[in-house]
Amino acid sequence: MADELNQAMQDGKAAKLAGLPVSANPYRAGSQDSADWLAGYVFDEEEQNVDRPEADEG
Repeated sequence: MADELNQAMQDGKAAKLAGLPVSANPYRAGSQDSADWLAGYVFDEEEQNVDRPEADEG
């Protein structure tokens, strides 16, 4: 998977694994590098669907 990640994504992934907070993102807010860093940071989190509420189980 590391081959698929650019440097900013690798840095974000490493930051999370090192226990750093998301606020440790060193890139300018709104930049592509910042978005890539965040993508790397959340690489292991389940994707959330926010366009519709969860269906009721039952």
